[in-house]
Amino acid sequence: MKIAIAGKKTETANYVRYIQSANIQSGNITPLVTLNMEEIAACDALLLPGGGDITPAFFGEVNRGSRNIDTALDIRQFQAFDLALEKKMPVLGICKGMQIINVALGGGIIQDLEPPSRERHSYDNGDKYHNSIIIPNSWLHALYGDGTTVNSAHHQALGKTGKGLAVIQRCPADGCIEAVAHETLPVIGVQWHPERIDRDRSGTDGGRVLEYFLSLIRQGRQ
Repeated sequence: MKIAIAGKKTETANYVRYIQSANIQSGNITPLVTLNMEEIAACDALLLPGGGDITPAFFGEVNRGSRNIDTALDIRQFQAFDLALEKKMPVLGICKGMQIINVALGGGIIQDLEPPSRERHSYDNGDKYHNSIIIPNSWLHALYGDGTTVNSAHHQALGKTGKGLAVIQRCPADGCIEAVAHETLPVIGVQWHPERIDRDRSGTDGGRVLEYFLSLIRQGRQ
């Protein structure tokens, strides 16, 4: 099983380790960091990683606080997502990756959360930990129940949700969308970081998200 990580090798080491961690139990799972569409097409699934902010023009706005923009990377990630949809590949978006999914499906972005933003209340590894509420009968509810503590390190959030996306997790303090799922496609996204969440501090096992993602891949290969 091969999972494409649509990003740069210098910025995706956490995601590589995250996927490799599944080999302890499952084995034969290989992460491939690439922005080459032919290589992505040869994979079984796509992971869209976190990173900077999406170029606002892609969701029809001028810059109102977006930063760390890499338009060339955005284009490649949108292309990777379109390719994954065409090939019916499972997709997992993390942080910026979830935002890429949302924008690609016609959704919007809140470019700068009202201060004090989560980013300004950060602790270990740039992350803030906070409670979340999970919608019943969702894939995330099956993993964590009615709610769980998650981490975040972002100053943006989903605005209008893209076509076919259902909101399945929110922060009760500010209403920020923490996770989504597509209504008919094997496409899921989380605003938080399961690849680096501190289980001892949060009580949340980020590996469960990966396990669910792998189950989507296996279902698609049957």
